[in-house]
Amino acid sequence: MKTWLVTGANRGIGAALVQQLAARGERVFAVSRGARAEAKAQENVTYLDGVELTAAADLEALARRLEGERLDVLLHNAGLLIPDGLGAVDAEAVRAQFEINALAPLLLTQALSAQLHAGARIAIVTSRMGSIADNTSGAFYGYRMSKAAVNMAARSLTLDLKGRGIAVGLFHPGYVRTGMTGGNGEIEPEVSARGLLQHIDALTLSNTGGFWHATQGTPLPW
Repeated sequence: MKTWLVTGANRGIGAALVQQLAARGERVFAVSRGARAEAKAQENVTYLDGVELTAAADLEALARRLEGERLDVLLHNAGLLIPDGLGAVDAEAVRAQFEINALAPLLLTQALSAQLHAGARIAIVTSRMGSIADNTSGAFYGYRMSKAAVNMAARSLTLDLKGRGIAVGLFHPGYVRTGMTGGNGEIEPEVSARGLLQHIDALTLSNTGGFWHATQGTPLPW
């Protein structure tokens, strides 16, 4: 049994991840800003609601709550998507997406650094929309920029943590039918979660720093 911490755990992909981890007997800290919307109470799951990942005080409180714990996997799943296009870019909306999509994973990793041990893994749910090479349709400025930023953060984390024996991976969940996408998408959260876990389970120091699609086997372009 491994110990996982999953953010954005109260709905969508996060809720599906927690459910599947619990079903296979893992110990989970399920972190979310709001109350559980879709997540059902599970054995071996500790629900930590009301954690604002963009607030320094909340990150400090979470680190205190987990003092003495050993995390095997830190899974950054929480995200924010605010559609926009040229002529309708709102600076505050862009900042909000940077805060949760890019800064929160970095600062939470920093806050929980003491809980990560040699052999631990950091998994960041990013998006193909943050890939410069894969942008063929434009728009979504705030979301794309914030995901590109977290991809760069992951690259630095890969280099900084490899000496400690900690692997880092980026994962595109697919086009998933969730509240974030307005119910649009190609796959259900359960399918996405299953693929994400398969790739995270395979993350090691030998492939640290890679960028994978949840439903495909080959690394994606940065």
